[in-house]
Amino acid sequence: MQALLLKESGSLDHLQWGTIETPVVQTGQLLVQVKAAALNPVDYKLAINGNANWTYPHIPGVDLAGEVIGIGEEASGFQVGDRVAIHTDLTKNGGFAEQAVVSAKAAALIPNEVSYEEAASILCAGMTAYQAVIQKMNTDQKQTILIHAGAGGVGGFAIQLAKQKGLKVFTTASAENHDWVRKLGADVAIDYKHEDVTARILDETHGRGVDLILNTVGRDVATQDLERLAFSGQLAYIAGGPDLSVLKPFSLSPSIHEVALGAAHASEDEAAIQNLAFMASELMNMIALKQLDPIITEVLPREELVNGLKKLQGRHVRGKIIVKM
Repeated sequence: MQALLLKESGSLDHLQWGTIETPVVQTGQLLVQVKAAALNPVDYKLAINGNANWTYPHIPGVDLAGEVIGIGEEASGFQVGDRVAIHTDLTKNGGFAEQAVVSAKAAALIPNEVSYEEAASILCAGMTAYQAVIQKMNTDQKQTILIHAGAGGVGGFAIQLAKQKGLKVFTTASAENHDWVRKLGADVAIDYKHEDVTARILDETHGRGVDLILNTVGRDVATQDLERLAFSGQLAYIAGGPDLSVLKPFSLSPSIHEVALGAAHASEDEAAIQNLAFMASELMNMIALKQLDPIITEVLPREELVNGLKKLQGRHVRGKIIVKM
């Protein structure tokens, strides 16, 4: 079969299409004919930094949607011909290939109303947003949330989910993306390049700060977020937690949530792995019901996949880039 092969880590230029043996389905696995793959920051970061569990050549790609063409023993609940979507185990070969083997426990059936491209779009980014906003943070009786990088994949889905919870949404985005994030539901767009985010949040909330924050940027910004958080507020992060040593004990009383979607596979906890399928199903059902925009901004042929990763590496991509496989 044809697959995008990473011959060695260190550069996206080490990715080349080549021929490799079709994988053999094992116990608890599905063999999937890949129809669409989503591009995510983790894909280019791992291609550059590598993973200790990989052997080379390695097939990257954590998100895929496709058709079941083989079923291993103990992979119940599926039939050949089923349409499935899955966020895969990043320590194993991924979805940038014609076929892929995946864990049946993490696979979700795609509703008839949802395309392969739409199904792929909601996996890594959508499920991260879902886990943060719906499963990790308690939104009950909360009024406000700050979502960083609202024009990106995680941010774009998080804005929509937060609005469904009735929250007033603040988001950071460059000025050219303000119309985009407002279309998704953001109430206040802050130009992080030219505005003091903390001052704007405190001004908008009359000095109180926001109840909830989703940080997708990094540790330094997460630490700054402590100044933007209301008393007893909640901060969820995906790229480095805040330095809590800057806080005086018993002053802010924050709740801190680590969101690490792919860690479910590493945990080998069956409920955590099945939760991946649950979240994917919930999000795809929202798309089927027109309650969620899959925020697809570009669909590429597979020959352009590496160029898509390089574009994503530039860190100024709006929404989701999908590749037809």
